[in-house]
Amino acid sequence: MLWGVSFDATPLSGVVVEFVKTARYFHDRGYEVHLDLGYDIKADKGRFFVPYRDEDRLLPSWVRLSRIPALDAVDGYDASLVTAVLQEVVEKGDLRLMPEVQRIATALCERVLRLWESLGVTRVLVENGTLPENIMVTRALQQAIVVYGTRHRLGRFVLWRDHDLMWQSEPGSGKYGSPPYRHVPPLLDSVHVRYLALHERARELTRAWAPHVDHINVLPNAFPYRAATVGPENASFRADHGIPQASRLMARTTRIIPQKRIDRDIHLVAELARTTDVRLFVAGDTGEDPREYRQLTALAAGLGVADRVIFGGWLAPDTEAIGAPAGGGYSVRDLLAHADLVSFLTSYDYESYGNPIGEAIAAKVPYITSDYESYPTVYGDKGFRAPVLHDDLPPPEFVNEVARLLNDDTLQSATAEHNHRLGTRHFSRSAAANLLDRLVLTPMGARTRTSVILPVYNEAANVRTVLESLYRQRNRDGRLDPELYEIVLVDNNSTDDTVALVKRFAADHPDLALHIVHEREQGVSCARRTGMRFASERSAGRPAARAPADATDERFYLVSADADCRVDPMWLSALLEAMDDSGADIGVCNYFYREEHFKDRPRLWDAISRTLRCRAVAFSLFGGFPDGKGFAVEREAHDRAGGIEIFYQLENGRFVNHLSDDWDFGIKVSALGGSRLYVPASRVEINPRRVDHALEEVIEGRAYGAHGTIVMRDIRPRADNDSTAPVRDLTKDEAHRAWAFSIKDFVPKNLLLPVLLDPGLLATAPIREFFGAPLADALRQRIAEIVDEMRIVDFTPIHAYKTPTFRLYFEFADQLFERLRATVGDDIGYPPPLPACLEGIPRERFREFVAYYCEDRESG
Repeated sequence: MLWGVSFDATPLSGVVVEFVKTARYFHDRGYEVHLDLGYDIKADKGRFFVPYRDEDRLLPSWVRLSRIPALDAVDGYDASLVTAVLQEVVEKGDLRLMPEVQRIATALCERVLRLWESLGVTRVLVENGTLPENIMVTRALQQAIVVYGTRHRLGRFVLWRDHDLMWQSEPGSGKYGSPPYRHVPPLLDSVHVRYLALHERARELTRAWAPHVDHINVLPNAFPYRAATVGPENASFRADHGIPQASRLMARTTRIIPQKRIDRDIHLVAELARTTDVRLFVAGDTGEDPREYRQLTALAAGLGVADRVIFGGWLAPDTEAIGAPAGGGYSVRDLLAHADLVSFLTSYDYESYGNPIGEAIAAKVPYITSDYESYPTVYGDKGFRAPVLHDDLPPPEFVNEVARLLNDDTLQSATAEHNHRLGTRHFSRSAAANLLDRLVLTPMGARTRTSVILPVYNEAANVRTVLESLYRQRNRDGRLDPELYEIVLVDNNSTDDTVALVKRFAADHPDLALHIVHEREQGVSCARRTGMRFASERSAGRPAARAPADATDERFYLVSADADCRVDPMWLSALLEAMDDSGADIGVCNYFYREEHFKDRPRLWDAISRTLRCRAVAFSLFGGFPDGKGFAVEREAHDRAGGIEIFYQLENGRFVNHLSDDWDFGIKVSALGGSRLYVPASRVEINPRRVDHALEEVIEGRAYGAHGTIVMRDIRPRADNDSTAPVRDLTKDEAHRAWAFSIKDFVPKNLLLPVLLDPGLLATAPIREFFGAPLADALRQRIAEIVDEMRIVDFTPIHAYKTPTFRLYFEFADQLFERLRATVGDDIGYPPPLPACLEGIPRERFREFVAYYCEDRESG
């Protein structure tokens, strides 16, 4: 069940029409739709507590009118209080009314919850939620969302679309105070809410005002793209309104209020009438602002065009857009069928979108417009053609341009065709449908347990092979049931045929759900973060998510894969079975190279195999840390940790995303009490070309820290990487240096970081056996001392955990390597020499200067 609320407080407006358009997607998928028109929200529309009468006749029959019950019974809540709060609290910053605001918000919240429970609401759509307009209702909705969403475990069940935020609705008036709008309720940062902006500029402004909110998507207003035509149902429109058939007709669909600047249209008609037989039809409620209506009719009379300006009253919205309402009469579309152009000469700072322009484009009618603030963002920058008014009143050059468009049928037709083609691309229903399908409507099967996240960038050469391996996953009984998992492929700005190949694969394999998501910020870390967020949000709404908390199938897993690596057939089933059995929060795969790929490079293979043997021991003891090539995380653990976090580093004078996101994510999950599990049976083969791609950096040590920063870059071969380039073995000296750098990096991250995160491990039998009791006790004591020294709490993983592990490494290097030789093999060798700056330090001050060194170099 979908329940929606409009803050517009009118029976039918552009905002209500947009609600109906969006709700229609839900209705078509079986949702029952209820709408609160917001009469009891907005104080300036004169409808507070007015009962509904025949408003439902204006809407499709499948929309049921509803409203928050018994608001007139809340002591003190009325239109005068709403006005007072807006003027005193929001505009002036006088907070004396705030206790009353909170009292009433709590009472309103109780009524919202009562309504939602009675209806069985599963989705909420807030339209035109101008936050300051009524902060009592805003707070009540925010409180209700948190309570109801938590109670019913609904995930991100609310779509909150702001048409008129403070910077879009008369900012010059100061109605909502001034930036940064300190007394406006902030956006609710909740796992239950997704915000929708009308266009990219609105999203940028919203993010700047509310940087704490991540989930803001652009859902532009959508229009049905079919030309408006004259037919039997509307052929008499002109005759019924006294408009001669030969006259050129300008259409203006608008509220008749000063902000809409209809006076500009009347002045324009007066100028055009000197050379053109023209009429202006104004479709709007003449009773909304009687004073403005009187002034406009007087202006038309004074300019001598009273007979050319028709105030035709309210028209039904475009029935093509919302479905036929129950009432009869003419619609906006009927007007557009007879119009030669549509006018939209609104105020600069009043309009946030410009629906009449969109309707004109969709109906194949040319338009004229003022250069209102959002026009370049919504229409102008996309290449639409139209005369644009840049002055207060129409100057001669603008009048002449409009006259040419009115009187030249060929120009009219060409302009309309051009705009229609562009509009189909940007504003057709499919654009909105695709977003809603991606975010909300595509159902996830109740049996789906896993989303496999696959970032791709120009992987046309590999992607089909990778997808085939994911499609043909197995368990002990045969092929793994494809209903148990889905693939979320994140395209990271590919310029080759990757996406086309993926779509073809999806069409050829309809039994496996495959979603394509796009991430604009370049970098595999960003793509992985986006894919995991997408999968987490979708999974939160699946039917199984509402099972009892102790149900086995309640656990949902997000699994990272990489497009240039290969997974074994049992990769997924082994990983998930182990996580189910253990209850672990993170499952780490077994990464391996094939020895035959290095048959002509024995020194390189020796270094690789030693690393693999060390890792097998460390991962078996401590569970290891995730690597993007293959790991799983339980969805709730992912959400508790805030998902993948991106850090940035300087590379050639510019910031790039730091590619330790997988390790850092593992640290965050572990620091919050999450457990890690190493699953040797879940095997991922690493592309051997990765070694060659990063070999020079490994040999020189740049891959493990340089110039005071950790150096991490994407070592996945790019599409343009020459796979036929000759490869070579390491020299004896290169092998020695590469191993020294590698093992010095390995020990702190794989042996010391786990016990720094959880010192209690040093008291467990397997860990004490590995370290030996004396070293285990010494490490535990030293960790306690280092933690006590860290008086300033820094929650950035690179400082809070990584730097201390290198301090422990330098202090205990000899003992640690002794244990590795005893456990892994003598060929592990001895610690590489100390940095030269530490060699002359007096023994009694060694720990002190190690701390200075590690803080200076960050990674050691």
